[in-house]
Amino acid sequence: MQEKKDTAQRSDARRNRERILDAAVAELTRCPDAPLSAIARKAGVGQGTFYRNFPNRESLVLEIYRYEMQQVADAAAQLLGTREPARALREWMDRLARFAMTKAGLADAIRMATAGPGGPQKPGHAPVTSAAELLLRANEEAGTIRPGVSADDFLLAIAGLWHIDPRSDWQPRVTRLMDLVMDGLRAGAPGR
Repeated sequence: MQEKKDTAQRSDARRNRERILDAAVAELTRCPDAPLSAIARKAGVGQGTFYRNFPNRESLVLEIYRYEMQQVADAAAQLLGTREPARALREWMDRLARFAMTKAGLADAIRMATAGPGGPQKPGHAPVTSAAELLLRANEEAGTIRPGVSADDFLLAIAGLWHIDPRSDWQPRVTRLMDLVMDGLRAGAPGR
């Protein structure tokens, strides 16, 4: 009986944490120095629950970045499990683009969280790099992209994402950019 109660408490705590992260993404994208109390209120949790999860602004901002990046990374394997490699790669590119636009909206909050002397460092992008590598290798094996494209090559090719204003009508520009990159990956593919 105690194990069932502990499991219910853990799932409730996990839901609270996810609600806080979702509310924080929205609020901090809108206003990088949004009060933590406003984020807690939007998430529907009390101050105690909020601070148990995130003792300060820096921990919240860095967890948002890590959480969002991990969600994008995890999507790669999920998409490969349900779609052909080329389709999985293109859909993942769209998810990566949405992450980039969210991250750009949070850039000021991330800068504020990591700028102080002795403060925390911004998390690396290893999960996204690994996910890109997984998708690229699956597509190379399927013959749908040119051989030898590394995750670093791919990330350099999509670097234009970081120059698109997330407050603009970014979707059409991002779609064109991702289609252009996908066309470039296909050029010279053995299956073409």
